Amino acid sequence: MDLQTLLDQRQITKYHLSKVSGVPKTTIMDICAGRSKIERCSAKTVQQLAKALDCTMEDIMELSSPYDSATGLPKDKTYLERGLPPFLVESIAAMKAAWEKLDGGEPYLRWDCDYCNLQTDINNAEVNQIINPEQAWYLREKYLRLEKA
Repeated sequence: MDLQTLLDQRQITKYHLSKVSGVPKTTIMDICAGRSKIERCSAKTVQQLAKALDCTMEDIMELSSPYDSATGLPKDKTYLERGLPPFLVESIAAMKAAWEKLDGGEPYLRWDCDYCNLQTDINNAEVNQIINPEQAWYLREKYLRLEKA
């Protein structure tokens, strides 16, 4: 979650947060837009935001943390796509193109072939230990839109 999501959930505007916390509106706008990071703010700013939002300073700092507080793993899992074998990169590209066509309402009759090819390539890479099971499931969830049971 980020600061903007928290404000949306609590139905608080940036202007109101600025007035209640004493933090300049431009600072809040920059944090919400991703131009500034909470971890680069002073302790005083974090304290003011925490007090205004009725939470702890740790809660505010976790808003920008790149790690999942429950698992300790990175929230951004794109690192799992690095170093993939060329055959898998090619299948992913074909599946991306297929989803773009389908999601855009364009008829595309070969999507099932692209889907099966990617699924086969992921399974092949996993079984032959070219990728690990975590990478395999990440790719299945992202590109095949499967859910792990």
